[in-house]
Amino acid sequence: MQEPESFNREWTRMDANDAQLAALSVASTVQVIIPALDEEATIGAVVMGLRELGLLRIRVVDNGSRDNTVAVAQAAGAEVLVESRRGYGQACWTGSQGLPADVEWLLFADADGSDDLADVVRLMMAAEQADFVLGDRRARPEARAVMTPVQQFGNGLATTLMRWGWGKAYNDLGPLRLVRRSLYERIAMEDRGFGWTIEMQVRAVELGARIVELPVGYMRRKGGRSKISGTVKGSVQAGTIILGTLAKLWGRRMAKRQRVWRILSGMLLVAGAMMMMPFGDFAQEGVVPWFLIAAVVMSAGFVASWGVRVISPAWFWVLAVILRLLLVPMVPGDDVWRYLWEGKIQLAGFSPYLHAPLDPALVELRTGWWEWINHPELTAIYPPLTQLVFRLIAALSTTVVAFKLVFVAADLAVCGLLSRRFGYTAALLYAWNPLVIYSMAGGAHYESLFVLPLVAGWLAWERSVESGRSGWWLGVSVAVKVMSAPLAAWCVWQRLRARRWWSALTLAGCAVLPVVTGLVWFKVEFGELGALAPADFVDKARGMDLVPWLVSSMWPAALESNRWILVAFAPVVMALFFLARRLRDFGEWYFTALLMFAPSIHFWYFVWLMPWAVASRNLGIRLLSVSGFVYFWVWETKSRTGEWVVSPLERWLIWGPLVLGAIWTWSRNRKSVAA
Repeated sequence: MQEPESFNREWTRMDANDAQLAALSVASTVQVIIPALDEEATIGAVVMGLRELGLLRIRVVDNGSRDNTVAVAQAAGAEVLVESRRGYGQACWTGSQGLPADVEWLLFADADGSDDLADVVRLMMAAEQADFVLGDRRARPEARAVMTPVQQFGNGLATTLMRWGWGKAYNDLGPLRLVRRSLYERIAMEDRGFGWTIEMQVRAVELGARIVELPVGYMRRKGGRSKISGTVKGSVQAGTIILGTLAKLWGRRMAKRQRVWRILSGMLLVAGAMMMMPFGDFAQEGVVPWFLIAAVVMSAGFVASWGVRVISPAWFWVLAVILRLLLVPMVPGDDVWRYLWEGKIQLAGFSPYLHAPLDPALVELRTGWWEWINHPELTAIYPPLTQLVFRLIAALSTTVVAFKLVFVAADLAVCGLLSRRFGYTAALLYAWNPLVIYSMAGGAHYESLFVLPLVAGWLAWERSVESGRSGWWLGVSVAVKVMSAPLAAWCVWQRLRARRWWSALTLAGCAVLPVVTGLVWFKVEFGELGALAPADFVDKARGMDLVPWLVSSMWPAALESNRWILVAFAPVVMALFFLARRLRDFGEWYFTALLMFAPSIHFWYFVWLMPWAVASRNLGIRLLSVSGFVYFWVWETKSRTGEWVVSPLERWLIWGPLVLGAIWTWSRNRKSVAA
């Protein structure tokens, strides 16, 4: 950076004597601070050189020297402070404490004799027009040539990142710097290592300080050894410090812009939901592209919410409710027509396990929406307790809105449980998640009836493993969708391992009770149960699968039946079962593996993973919330051809982010534990 034009003009009109006189008025108010570590060969000359310039308040902060640095500095006329806690910033901070009241400026300089002290006069002259005057070694070719490659790289990297992040075009991280005391106190330095210089420069920009960067001379150190650029270890450390310090400062800067993140996230989510609402009927040609555009907007708002660090309950709840209500009028997915139908025929005395929608005995019950029921030739596949819920809702109203409002209410209850346990900020990953919002409020899928007791059971277990409440809630989730059974079994196993026999028995009994209740109800009500799942449908159905697709690509015979998947999946579940130490870990691992092994996957199944991400912050699950919308692009192809035709690219666009993000999260957590 070049000197300011006004300062250049003033400098050219002054000779050396005038400059000396101009600097004297500032010099009397300057406190010099010099951190030192094993610098006996150079510290004396540095102190005396500064005293010759009229700087009489000189503090040398010894940072644990094993040579005669202290004695040499004192002999040269410096005040010596001893700071045993290592760190360049720690030494500088110690030197800046307990200053006399008339000190107005702090001058930081190196102890190794590499600074050209003649330039200090020019820094003090510039002080009249600045709050922070920084010596720029890289502005002079002869000084730049002395700097090591590590110094050149580190300074270039840091100043480039500061320009990108803060818009300030610094040229150097020069150690020779003059800062107004009032600014220094406003900065409130926190770094105690080699990030000190970076923090000072960034904070000066954030505080709107008047900053001048002047070319200064620089020489090879006259003795001792560099603590950073002199070793490979030190060089790596320097790069790490630069990136770490800037990342921390950038994070704080973003945290101060929480209102911007909240507003941006909220606007995008609401705009996306409003755009999406008219495009729910995927049977209409050209609807899916518009739906996906809306999904992109909502996803952008969801990703923006990852930058929110603080959220008020009002912001959290108002947006969570509004987003869901905006999608209630949306044309639903075709599953809901089965829910309505199966609830309706129960009220008429027919079991959905004994009578498929095409059964002639049900002709008189058909309505205007009957033709939209999917797979009308098949009997029910939903468990008995779920059928009872359908019956209760249908008793109130056989409308899509009634079913949607029940699903939304259960979904908001999940938001409440997660926010109470993990806080509102963490719970945004579920409450403002477009995948969750569409699945329940837009698509009208009953996943919230499964997720609610699942989360309630998980959190009840964390509160008290001795309570039967966790077993009962997990049992309800099993009765709604049987795939949560391994979680209930894991809880019972943990009690057995601890030899808490009565506790294990209580948990098992509570978990079984909701399942038995549903079965007994149907047995008593209709005389027999019938087939709870059409065998052909379960054995043959495929769509959007990952592991079955990979296996079938190498072994075509695997396409003939899905039974082998259970055989392959069983040892995976057993391994996770015995490796997990917490229910939240087992739940996340198990459902991730379940979805990867499942032969038939639909978009709304991904909701099963979302609550676990609130606890783990799993990047893969967060990314799946966005990438999962590729499903609907494939759905459009299915609507035209009648078959699932999924290209490898489409499959990996959905699953790749989950896999890679999960690996990244696992690797990061492993390193944190090791550290």
